[in-house]
Parts: sequence; C-alpha cells; structure tokens
Amino acid sequence: MRIAIVGGHGKIALVLARRLAARGEEVVSLIRNPGHADDVRSAGGQPVVCDVEHATVDDVAEAVGGAEAVVFAAGAGPGSGAERKLTVDRDGAIKALAAAVAVGASRFVIVSSVGAENPPDGDDVFNVYLQAKAEADAAVRGSDREWTIVRPGPLTDAPGTGRVKVSTDAFRGDVPREDVAAVLDALLDERLAVDQIVYLGGGDDPVQQALRSLT
Repeated sequence: MRIAIVGGHGKIALVLARRLAARGEEVVSLIRNPGHADDVRSAGGQPVVCDVEHATVDDVAEAVGGAEAVVFAAGAGPGSGAERKLTVDRDGAIKALAAAVAVGASRFVIVSSVGAENPPDGDDVFNVYLQAKAEADAAVRGSDREWTIVRPGPLTDAPGTGRVKVSTDAFRGDVPREDVAAVLDALLDERLAVDQIVYLGGGDDPVQQALRSLT
C-alpha cells in the first residue's frame, strides 16, 4: 500500500515511516525543509518537498500521488504563534483531507490532541491550538473517507512500551511518541477504528488488542 505522511520529518512520522517500510509499505513523506530529506530516507520514506502551510490543495494532491492512505502528522510545533496553529494544524489538515479526496485515498488518519473535544475560548496560543485541532477534526468527521482521529495525551520521548490505553471517551494520559506511531501503524495495517475518535495514553494493553477492543 502507498501511504503518504504529511509532516514527514516529525518525531512520530519518522518512527511511523520506519515501521511501515519494515513491513513493505511504500511511504511518501511530505516535508517542508529539503534539508530533512536524508532523515526521511534513512527511515525508509520517499521525501517529497511540499510545504502544506503554503501549498494549494492541488500541490498537496500532486505530492501524495497515488496514495491509498494519508496520515496527517504535521504541526506548527512549539514556539509557533497562534496564527501558525491555524495555518498548519487546521488549514494544513483540511488541505491534506481535500488532497486525499482528490487522489482517491480512501483512508485518512489524523493526529489530533486530547482537549480538542472541548477547546477553550480565547486567543491564548494553546487555546488556539486546540481550537485549530477541533476545526480540523470536524472537517475530517464530515468527510466521506474512512477516517480515524487520534487524540493522544501529552507526548513524551520515553521509549515506547508497545502497551497503551485507548478509549472513545476523553481522558488525559502521557504517552511516548513511539507508541503513538505504533497505534497509527496498527490503524493503517488492519483498518481498525474506522470512523472513530480514539483517545490515547500510556497503559497496559498491547496496541492491536487495545484497538480491536474499540470495535
């Protein structure tokens, strides 16, 4: 399967690319900075330069090519202002979704955040971040793709354990980025949790077992 990852140089995306490539999937990783291409190649992905923040839907569609699945794992990142939360986390996700429709990619998985279920008002940067995530998620839920929205708790760089807690009810729990990538991998491999919002944190259940329990 050809899988496109938008935000392909992110920490989660690189781990995901490595996992997907290891089981024989074709991985296309969209990156903003050409200098990140070697890192993507080392992870098993094919780097394609496409700055989703400034690209058109047609640009993104061309970049993802004939992908059967699209993963949106991009983000403005820490230190960015409120405006970029909207142009990347919201608008970039909506462009990626439109591109998935344009190329006929049936599967769309997005990395969101706990808190997007009830984003706070106000123009504080973190509030705007959650508002942006909520608006992107709403667009995904309204689409005709086989979508899954993943809302992890606070992300850590601790080694993954392969064990998680997942729920369709909101909860907040720290989770290693490696385990988020493992969840995304399982969602793509078995088309688990289609048309569901999945809350994710560290836990005791093996990833695939945890996800299968939702269905």
